Amino acid sequence: MTSLESATNPAHELPDVSQLVVGVLGGTGDQGRGLALRLAKAGQRVMIGSRDAARAEASAAELGLGVRGADNATVARESDVVIVAVPWEGHAATLTALREELSGKIVVDCVNPLGFDKQGAYALKPEEGSAAQQAAALLPDSRVTAAFHHLSAVLLQDESVEAVDTDVMVLGDERAATDVVRALAARIPGMRGIYAGRLRNAHQVEALVANLISVNRRYKAHAGLRVTDV
Repeated sequence: MTSLESATNPAHELPDVSQLVVGVLGGTGDQGRGLALRLAKAGQRVMIGSRDAARAEASAAELGLGVRGADNATVARESDVVIVAVPWEGHAATLTALREELSGKIVVDCVNPLGFDKQGAYALKPEEGSAAQQAAALLPDSRVTAAFHHLSAVLLQDESVEAVDTDVMVLGDERAATDVVRALAARIPGMRGIYAGRLRNAHQVEALVANLISVNRRYKAHAGLRVTDV
């Protein structure tokens, strides 16, 4: 297959990611914990991080499946791929503190900058354009991607749900890094990783979560996304 054919063929072979260690910063929160659970159940080696190492260790023990817990710096240092699932309010400070540990790593930002008022959720727009672009600005030596924004934390943590029926939109400026993230998503039953553009387009993806929250509230659902004809 030529490079041109590979670039235009959505079914091109993805890398083997089975031996990679995936760290989840914010792994004691609902979304981070859910992602850690699903990846560990799929056979991935997983670490969860927290500012409080003891809290991370306790949460990892509850999950089992070989999941390890440690402070954020240790997780960042010992992982091959690091998922950022911290609250938006602590996003910049967390990444700034971990710049050295995250150097050279694939960083997957899944943070959604949102505000809430009486009318519901609404998207915030960071100065850099998006949470993922803020991450790229703060981590110039990391391979920053964006993914896993539209997943229901409830479904991720519900072990009676065997397959999470959704596509994962993956954004980034480096093909090899986005392929790794797509492959990780594909390891979770029911999911596909779909390349969705460069990092400059992350704001729309992050902002769409506000719409999904509105859907879920109106229909008492846990809505996800499917991309058709791919």
